[in-house]
Amino acid sequence: MPFRPTGIPDLLVYEPRVHGDERGYFFESYNANTFGDEGIKIQFVQDNQARSTYGVLRGLHFQLGPYAQTKLIRTLEGRILDVVVDLRTGSPAYGKVFSIELSAENKLQLLVPQGFAHGYSVLSPTAEVMYKCDNFYNKTSEGGILYNDPALGIDWGIPLSDAVVSEKDKVLPLFANVQHNFTYQQ
Repeated sequence: MPFRPTGIPDLLVYEPRVHGDERGYFFESYNANTFGDEGIKIQFVQDNQARSTYGVLRGLHFQLGPYAQTKLIRTLEGRILDVVVDLRTGSPAYGKVFSIELSAENKLQLLVPQGFAHGYSVLSPTAEVMYKCDNFYNKTSEGGILYNDPALGIDWGIPLSDAVVSEKDKVLPLFANVQHNFTYQQ
């Protein structure tokens, strides 16, 4: 099975089957049939790509419903620490943090359902990240949580003194004050 549970409902790690030989490697980074066979039926409508240098910390971001996004995140070059927080009211994992290293080398991907705040830090000299979204970007529905909220205690894998954070991300609310419209559905 190419999907590994994370201990948080609906949050999955996707490990594609990699075929390698003396020429290099090949793998399907996404196949609707593979996902569908596991009961995951998502229609992705937008791909995003970002390149960053060591210490860049992006997040924690989300879009409110009805513009919420499911994301399939992978690293094309370098290494990142990908971090999510479950914001779904009623979820057994509400407020829980999950992190995983995604790299060009390990080829792991994180499937983040709607209702999670998402961010990442760059662990390597540079990193190129690509992620698929099942909804279009909508500026008026942007939301987020302060990356260094002490209540969440996130270890970003870099010294926060080295973190390069946007001005917008520095003023996001604490988890306790975040407003969202996400509800866990079994």
